[in-house]
Amino acid sequence: MRLDLIQTVAFAGLMLFVGYGLKRQVLFLARYNIPAPVVGGLPVAALFALLHAFGLPAPTFDTTLQTPLQNSFFASIGFGASVLVLKRGGPLVAIMMVVASVAAFLQNVVGGATAILLGEHPLMGVLAGSTTLTGGPATGLAFAPLFEQAGVQGAATLAVSAAMAGIIAGGLLGGPIATYLLRQRPRWIPSEAARERVTNLVEDRTAEPPTSAPVGEDVEAYALVKHLVLLTVSVGAGAWVSSGIESMGLRLPAYIGAMIVAACIRNLDDWTRVIGISQKTMDDLGEVALTLFLVMALMTLRLWELAGVVVPLFVILAMQVALVAALCVWVVPRLMGSDYDSVVMAGGFCGFMLGTTANAMANMGALVERYGPAPKAYLVVPLVGAFGIDFVNGLLITATINFWR
Repeated sequence: MRLDLIQTVAFAGLMLFVGYGLKRQVLFLARYNIPAPVVGGLPVAALFALLHAFGLPAPTFDTTLQTPLQNSFFASIGFGASVLVLKRGGPLVAIMMVVASVAAFLQNVVGGATAILLGEHPLMGVLAGSTTLTGGPATGLAFAPLFEQAGVQGAATLAVSAAMAGIIAGGLLGGPIATYLLRQRPRWIPSEAARERVTNLVEDRTAEPPTSAPVGEDVEAYALVKHLVLLTVSVGAGAWVSSGIESMGLRLPAYIGAMIVAACIRNLDDWTRVIGISQKTMDDLGEVALTLFLVMALMTLRLWELAGVVVPLFVILAMQVALVAALCVWVVPRLMGSDYDSVVMAGGFCGFMLGTTANAMANMGALVERYGPAPKAYLVVPLVGAFGIDFVNGLLITATINFWR
């Protein structure tokens, strides 16, 4: 049975709400802030892996909308990249960028060294390092031909397997790590009064432009359509930008173009006030795209592909998880301010250093939903995880391939 595009999105939506329902019913899931898309999507992937193991047919999905949903979410993040906002968060963004860059470098060192100890090609460890964990599946597949040329057999399969494992680990571990940190330091958990103050401060700093519409048009519907069109334009024009970047020999995730276009539109509007962009509306649209993208990505994972490289890949990934977990517990909170926001950043850091920025945002979203707003985290993590680190990571991967080829 094959589900078409609409049926696939509908099924993903149902699984998303199954995830929400399970989080309400299963105390463990709520306690450790496991994101609803993970709760709803992973059991589907596990069921299909079981069917595959017994040689039984499983439904197939039309995932045509998965990439546009991903790019739409990152475009919504791009709309938040206001220079005015960056001036307020500059130092923290710079610190997080340095931490993430050093962590990506360490991932390649640890991965390569572990692979050598296991008798494997060291670049296998790099492929299961920053290439697929910090970079995600898109970066892994983009660099796979270079790894093949350097002597790593089946690089594309390894890239997909490592990226899938990383997405699972990033989604499962970020919330529990942050929850552990808050339990160890309960004074960092915001009180009701503090939550109220932060909420009011965020609202004051992100004052929305006045909402208006042409005569005879519904104001809310007009605003929603305007922002949806802006998001779509950013994704469409971003495809051209990404193609232009690739033509210059730079291999970066496809969503970078959408983020660049969105950021340009946002800052142009900050300067001219012609469009009147509401960041809240953009965030809401981005959240819709994020949840649907993440549950679709998780439920379509081909988990059985891990079987062929399970032993060396498991050992390498275990070392990578230990490295990132150690950084999240002992490094990130201290360097990012030793407060509630720094813990939320640690949860996000775990998400994008092991999986994708979507994991990071889901991890932080689960924490914020339970403990209250974390505006600094929502400023810093998307800018580093979804934008800055990809540029640095591309240089690190290229340099490491040249070193170990």
